[in-house]
Amino acid sequence: MTILPRDKLQRIAFFLAGASAVTDLVSIFACHTLLIAATLALLLSRPKLRFPPVMLPLLLFMAGTVISMLLDDAPSLGVKQLKKFFVFLMLIVLYNTFRKLEELRWLAVCWAAVATGQALWSFQQYANKQASAATAGRDFYEFYVANRITGFLGHWMSFSGVQMLALLTVLSVVFFWPPPRKLAIALAVSVFLILVSIVLGDTRSVWGATAGGVAFLVWMWRPKMLLLLPVLAVVGFLVAPASVRERVTSIYKPHSTLDSNLHRYVTMRAGIEMIKAHPWFGLGPEIVNRDFRKWVPSDIPRPLPDGYYGHLHSIYIHYAAERGIPTMLMLMWFLAKIVLDFAHGLRVSSAGQRAFLCAGIAAVIAILLEGFFELNLGDSEPLGMFLAVVACGYVALAQEPEEICLQSC
Repeated sequence: MTILPRDKLQRIAFFLAGASAVTDLVSIFACHTLLIAATLALLLSRPKLRFPPVMLPLLLFMAGTVISMLLDDAPSLGVKQLKKFFVFLMLIVLYNTFRKLEELRWLAVCWAAVATGQALWSFQQYANKQASAATAGRDFYEFYVANRITGFLGHWMSFSGVQMLALLTVLSVVFFWPPPRKLAIALAVSVFLILVSIVLGDTRSVWGATAGGVAFLVWMWRPKMLLLLPVLAVVGFLVAPASVRERVTSIYKPHSTLDSNLHRYVTMRAGIEMIKAHPWFGLGPEIVNRDFRKWVPSDIPRPLPDGYYGHLHSIYIHYAAERGIPTMLMLMWFLAKIVLDFAHGLRVSSAGQRAFLCAGIAAVIAILLEGFFELNLGDSEPLGMFLAVVACGYVALAQEPEEICLQSC
């Protein structure tokens, strides 16, 4: 049996890891298959593995999940969540296979290309849905809210989540470390098309999260340009399709149970009851899905509003209810440490480092904002993409002094 040289295996692991990060936007099966292959190639190359400094809170979050599962009345249900730990390999594998800032920029270019292709496909989906609603003689808004564009993915939340993270990363590169002019223009066009796809996705939590991430990047790039964002938002609202404008107004004026406002209120109230009863270790992974209706307060009218009740639509409430407050706080520590590490790195950084450190902070801001209204880190595609962006930030943070000099001189 022929054993490939160590350097060749490391190169194979590099390409497989990059391909896994890129295909996360289009196919969870392809992404995970490539991630397994990248992990095997990396291990076979017998490297001296390095781990990002954020591993302690991440491991404590995982440990809290296991303890919660072992203490509940149906541990076998929690195995599904243990399997999801596999996605965290994205952080470790990318951190060990990508070493240079230029490699990170090309990864961002690949994300831009795939996210742009997904945006263009979603435009076709949007047109098809308009035609389908017209053919059926139905109001488009009513038809579309429960049947939104998904791009290459299976659900509109996954689609909007990965598009948001791709947009923030590419925009950060355009702002802080633009490539040669023609490619920079192409990336700027890509950012616009990805943004349009997010707008047409009608996912309100992602709208707010994207706005928060973009505002941070603009503030770090040209603080005075922040004054233009409200103007652009108003112009965007005025030129947007009627369904988008209607979706914006649904934030404060919902269409009865058609929008998720009442549904989110019910999941919040039930989650609070769960937390009060099981503050330390929670109900256990997947028990929220099984027992949700038992925890709905008696003053909530029945039948419940339309919506998905398999989880609590908030990373704060869901993880506290499912795995306990301490485990939820470990997740918050994980996210806070990313921000603190990257903010510290920004004090002395090259243009290339700044691009990916700012992208990482913007991604955390977006995840935290969206997390008030959605269990975004419980979805494999956004989770994998988020971990890939964070890995890029830690690769940038770990650059050797000579590499920093090359990028800043």
